[in-house]
Amino acid sequence: MKLQVETKKEASPHGKWYQDACGTAFAMELVGERWSLLIVRELMLGALRFSDIRASLPGISAKVLTERLASLEEARVLEKRQLPPPGKMQVYELTEWGYAAEPLIQEAGRWAAQSSAHDPSLPLSAVSLMISMRTMVNKAQVGTVRGTIGFAIGEEGFVAQPADGTLPIARADPSGADTLFRAPNASILAGGLYAGIPWAELERNAGLIIEGDRALALRYADLFALPPKLA
Repeated sequence: MKLQVETKKEASPHGKWYQDACGTAFAMELVGERWSLLIVRELMLGALRFSDIRASLPGISAKVLTERLASLEEARVLEKRQLPPPGKMQVYELTEWGYAAEPLIQEAGRWAAQSSAHDPSLPLSAVSLMISMRTMVNKAQVGTVRGTIGFAIGEEGFVAQPADGTLPIARADPSGADTLFRAPNASILAGGLYAGIPWAELERNAGLIIEGDRALALRYADLFALPPKLA
């Protein structure tokens, strides 16, 4: 008797919740569990260690983070890799497809900000602030601001380089930037960009420091605004 060889079709997460061919349904199956999309957001500016991701999402437990990273890796949204010596540490990094989720994160943020229930004064991570700037920037005006804008937020550094119609932002040492926003946390800068708190007040009372070309810093800050409320 010949043994029948069965070939198993590779498991797919599509259909596990909704049995719906819609791409939106598939997206929810991939990143709709609590914390999943925020993990993707935190990796949007480059690879991070497990401890770095957890530090940026203080409400998540180690167990849940481990589970979400595993499910996102299984779905090929991210991958883990070992850094070469002398680091030899394991990091998590988005795949090319994972990085392509940034417009999803941006548009979800823009849509939610149109609700009167949105509170820009709540805590947020440094990466969340960077992604929010790429979302809320005035694309028609961003090219009028020329120079490098640095951000030192806690222990994290970023550099923005405004260009015509776009706002590239990368993790980098901001010390050589033309102007530098230095703050203990991202919420302080969000208060100035989105909540209308005067920059001088933040400098007096919240630990904000603006170094270098102050006029450039304030021109840059004027590029951002939340969308009008619709609800």
